[in-house]
Amino acid sequence: MPLLPGSPPVEIVLKRSARARRFSLRVSRLDGRVTLSLPARAREAEAMAFARAQEGWIRETLADMPQRAGVVIGSVLPVEGRMLLLAPGAGRAVRVEDDSLLIPGDPAQAGARAGAFLRALARERLVAASDRYAAMIGRRVARVTLRDTRSRWGSCAQDGALMYSWRLIMAPASVLDYVAAHEVAHMQEMNHSPAYWAVVDRLYPGWQVQRKWLHAEGQALHQYRFGD
Repeated sequence: MPLLPGSPPVEIVLKRSARARRFSLRVSRLDGRVTLSLPARAREAEAMAFARAQEGWIRETLADMPQRAGVVIGSVLPVEGRMLLLAPGAGRAVRVEDDSLLIPGDPAQAGARAGAFLRALARERLVAASDRYAAMIGRRVARVTLRDTRSRWGSCAQDGALMYSWRLIMAPASVLDYVAAHEVAHMQEMNHSPAYWAVVDRLYPGWQVQRKWLHAEGQALHQYRFGD
């Protein structure tokens, strides 16, 4: 992968496109990845010369991005929209108690254990929501897969298989429900036509509020590192 030299060096992802007519740069607000799009026949040397000319903008944009925070005992973490304090716990299971997320065992593993707890809770909530909305349109969910996706919150395959970002469990419960309704609606309309949005309206009236929350606040859910 080409590097923009300096301190620190910056990796540049080159993305050739038959549609591109000029060089263009994008810095992902999710993970700081720098992508340089270029015409299919452009030379890499020309692309990197363009990147060097834009180095000031690239580094300024990266510096302004929020830093990802490691989750440890004492961290405050959103769980279903509630901010919970990670604290040592007794026993064997991670559990929510009042305004705390209690993590038993080795404090050095607190981040990994909190992440595992969130993924399990996300699966429980997303499977239930998906099945509920699918029943409303007379469909059945083939399977639910959870990933740590950066570019989308969910997707629906032709066979009725659904994929979600497990980080939705950190958003308010209503936002998670909206995303489940959004993806299930694709089981009936594999597009974003007016007919599709009519299905979303039927499954989750007033969805615009939750969609607005995701656009405004969703990126912040990616700042937490769980050490696993």
